Amino acid sequence: MLAGRRRLTEEFGRGILSASTAMRVRWFFLILFSVFAAAPALVAHHSFSAEYDATKPIQVTGVVTRVEWQNPHIWFFVDVKDESGKVTNWGFSGGAPGQLMRRGINKDVIQPGMTIMVDGFLAKDGSHNGSGGKVTFSDGRSVFTASAEDKLPGK
Repeated sequence: MLAGRRRLTEEFGRGILSASTAMRVRWFFLILFSVFAAAPALVAHHSFSAEYDATKPIQVTGVVTRVEWQNPHIWFFVDVKDESGKVTNWGFSGGAPGQLMRRGINKDVIQPGMTIMVDGFLAKDGSHNGSGGKVTFSDGRSVFTASAEDKLPGK
């Protein structure tokens, strides 16, 4: 990079490149560097349809074991008992923390130890993960926890 910069400076000094061309070249490399620097973050984010199956709605009820309130999506984990009494820990992805806070949902809304019902969609890989679109609390209150672009349960 420094060798290229030195060469441009030398060519500009000898009159081979005009000042405007040298500036355009510098801007081009600055923009190119910025695009490559931002690429991992853009690729890391996924769409609903890339990870979840909109044809496989799920509804589970259980006790919250953990909440991860961080970008790019919140995650909350729920212990769910099946008919035989076997407990399985499910993980649900929600919207971005900032997006949820604008809806009035803060990190204290879902707490470990709470019993909740989650409506969402199963992960395409068949794991015990899902998109947690709607959370209903034991007192009947409910919140929409999915990203704005996610499919809504029951729709």
